[in-house]
Amino acid sequence: MGDMVLVDWDTLSARAAFGSHRLIGWVYWDPHGVERYTALGVPNGFGYYVTTRAGLLGKAGPDVVTAAYCSIHPDFITASYDHLNMFGNIEDAMSIRDEAVLLGLQKYVPGICEGLSSMAGDLWQAADSLPLSGRLLFASQLRHRRPDEPLLDAWLAVNCIREWRGDTHWAIQIADGLSGIESGILDGAWRNYEDDWLPRSRGADDELLEKAYVSLEQRGFAHNGQVNDTGISHRKMLENRLDEATALAWQYLGKEKTARFIDLVSSAGDTLIKRIDETAGEKWMPAGR
Repeated sequence: MGDMVLVDWDTLSARAAFGSHRLIGWVYWDPHGVERYTALGVPNGFGYYVTTRAGLLGKAGPDVVTAAYCSIHPDFITASYDHLNMFGNIEDAMSIRDEAVLLGLQKYVPGICEGLSSMAGDLWQAADSLPLSGRLLFASQLRHRRPDEPLLDAWLAVNCIREWRGDTHWAIQIADGLSGIESGILDGAWRNYEDDWLPRSRGADDELLEKAYVSLEQRGFAHNGQVNDTGISHRKMLENRLDEATALAWQYLGKEKTARFIDLVSSAGDTLIKRIDETAGEKWMPAGR
C-alpha cells in the first residue's frame, strides 16, 4: 500500500466497483445457470439469484439472508430456499453458479480470460486482507471453495471484493437511517429509473412504498410521492462516502494493478451488460449501468 500518496483512490474505487458489477452480475440471469438450476427440479429456476449470491449464508436460514440483502422482500427469500431445499441444496446451487461463470466468461468475453486469470493471486491477497466484521455476504463468499481453475478463482476473488462493498453499502444506508425500501427509492431516482421500478423489483408493493415515501418526505428528501433534488443529492453523497469507505480493497491491490484490472474489465463490460439486457431486461443490474 506504499503508492497511496497522491492517488485519487475514491475515483479508482468507483471505477473498479463499476467494472466489478459488470464482471459479476450477468451470471445471475445466465441461461446456462438458470437451466441447470431448473434441472434440479426448481420451477423456472425460481430463486437462483437469491440462493447463489448468498452462498453459504443460506445455511443459517432465510431470515439471516434477508438481513444481509436488506432490500429484497423476505417472502421471496423464504420461497427461494423452500424451492431449493425441496430439490437440492446450497452446494448444488453454488456448483451450478461456478460452472456457469467459467463457461460464460470463456464464451462471451474470451479476450479477458488470460489477463483475469493472471490476477487471481493478487485479487485474493486483496480480498483476504479486508476486514470481516459486519460483512455477511462477503464472509459467505470468502469461505466458498477456491478452485484450481485460475479464471474462476479470479472471478470468485472479485466477487468477494464486490460483496464487501455491498455489505459496506448497506452499513452506510442503515447508519443513515434508511430502510431497504427508502434506499431503493432514492437509488432509483438517482439513477433515473421511473415508477419506483427498483424497489418494486425487490418486492415492494404500493403500501410499503407509501410508508417509505412518508419517511422520506419527513426528512425533506421527497415531495408528493417524488424524490426531490435534496433526496438525489443526499443519495449521491452516500455513494461518495461508499467510494471512500471501500477504497481500501483497491489500496490493498495497489494503484498499478487496480488500473490494470479496470482496463481489463472495462473492455468486456458492455458485452456482459448486453447479456443482462438479453436475459433479464434493460433495467436489471443498475449499479453496472
